[in-house]
Amino acid sequence: MRRILLLFAAALQLSAGISPEYAARRDRLRAVLRNGVAVLFGAKESEDLHYAFFQEPNFFYLTGWEEPGAILLVTPARDGDILFLPPRVPAEEKWTGPKLGPDEAQAREITGFAKVLPTTSFDAELKALLAKYPGILTLPADAGSPLLANAAHGYATPDLRPFLSNLRMEKSPDEIAKIRHATDASVDAHRAAWRSIHPGEYEYQLAAVMVGTYEGEGCRRSAYAPIVGSGPNSAILHYSRNSRRVDAGEVVVMDVGAECDNYASDITRTIPADGRFSARQREIYEVVLGAQRKAIAAVKPGMTLGRRTPNSLYKIAYDYIDSHGRDLHGDRLGRYFTHGLSHHVGLDVHDASDPQAPLKAGMVITIEPGIYIPEENIGVRIEDIVLVTKTGAKVLSAALPVDPDEIERILAQRK
Repeated sequence: MRRILLLFAAALQLSAGISPEYAARRDRLRAVLRNGVAVLFGAKESEDLHYAFFQEPNFFYLTGWEEPGAILLVTPARDGDILFLPPRVPAEEKWTGPKLGPDEAQAREITGFAKVLPTTSFDAELKALLAKYPGILTLPADAGSPLLANAAHGYATPDLRPFLSNLRMEKSPDEIAKIRHATDASVDAHRAAWRSIHPGEYEYQLAAVMVGTYEGEGCRRSAYAPIVGSGPNSAILHYSRNSRRVDAGEVVVMDVGAECDNYASDITRTIPADGRFSARQREIYEVVLGAQRKAIAAVKPGMTLGRRTPNSLYKIAYDYIDSHGRDLHGDRLGRYFTHGLSHHVGLDVHDASDPQAPLKAGMVITIEPGIYIPEENIGVRIEDIVLVTKTGAKVLSAALPVDPDEIERILAQRK
């Protein structure tokens, strides 16, 4: 029933047109355009059957449009923005489904643009606008487009990404709600894997349980390739083959997150395959957990994510790990924390951001310390989704336990 309601809600949203929030985002971008225009190209439809269509995130952020081949032109004048749509090709639609054409009566109402034109008009429209606004900002991937190069010949094309990153880092209430949905579905997926895990099954079987769970809750895709690493694979940071059999006595790192309504989540838990941590596994786990708790407690506006930036959350986690526990040779564990502590989350799982920028309320980040010791076949990572508030932080994935005793109690209830 829940899945039916979610699909019904999505259909209602499409019929009602695209939210005015996208136009408001273009207004904020407009403030940096000065005497120029911004050009973005939407993703094209792939002929590779391994991949479903996925809109370019910056393009989606400014338009909410999810059909292929579109072009966006943002001007300093609020009523001057143009969405260019490809003319309909009925022969192609037999294979890929009907699309909205630029000449259809409801095009402006559905897209939220006052001006919707065919992509064949792009060259002439851009040239005319450049006579009035002689400057272009675009994305590096779009700067090399033959279509843009022809119309913008002789013009510099500064990188638009820094401006969009500054906008995308602070999430609106609607964006936070979508990340919450993706996070709730991801939590359910992890719990489903905990209920099904047993020594002897394969990593890909656990991944399948998790993907099936959040897709069943209305999430169309994974936010990234699921990572399920057991035993020696637990010490490989972005292991994604998921091909090994899970054996008794091992820990399993499960870094799996859903993408719902185009917004990602990113959660990692490390659990014992046979239901109980060994003494050594628990020792390493508790060091990682202590570092995570220390870092989350320090999250607030003004903190930073970089390794060497002022008020660094990374340094807090690293210092904890490096001062707790030892490897088999008696050395400190800091050198086994081999990746960053955090990244922004949004339309991309590693969302657009300025790594030097201090945190602000409304930003959504991960906190994910880890220790990876290949010679012991032990890797432990604990990752949660955290919303930065005015005074601190709220853990959006808190419904999924991190306490090792609680994890063992849940695993003891498996069938």
